[in-house]
Amino acid sequence: MTERGADVNVVILQGTLSRPPTARDLPSGDQMVAFEVTTRPAEGPAETVPVCWLDPPRRALAFVAGAEVVVTGRVRRRFFRAGGATASRTEVVADTVLPAGHSARVATALGRARNAIDPDATA
Repeated sequence: MTERGADVNVVILQGTLSRPPTARDLPSGDQMVAFEVTTRPAEGPAETVPVCWLDPPRRALAFVAGAEVVVTGRVRRRFFRAGGATASRTEVVADTVLPAGHSARVATALGRARNAIDPDATA
């Protein structure tokens, strides 16, 4: 019988910021910065993905709409009460958000994501 490996939830997203980031202080005292990243596949319509970054570095608010970014993180579905009903939102929780032009830093972030999927992978 084969032993099942650990489950993995890894996202790599490259696209353009649809709007400037917005910061919000959470009741816990943590800060969250929200982005929307739009991807444009070769075929089909553009897709906009909500991204949240918990306790980001100060540089997170320096991103501008139209900037091309690379995001690594995980997908989560969050449930909340709205208008007396339960609602949900699926979003990417960012570990790293980098300008796409920062090749060395992007390569490092992608290497960490690859290692989360397969720790035995070689470059």
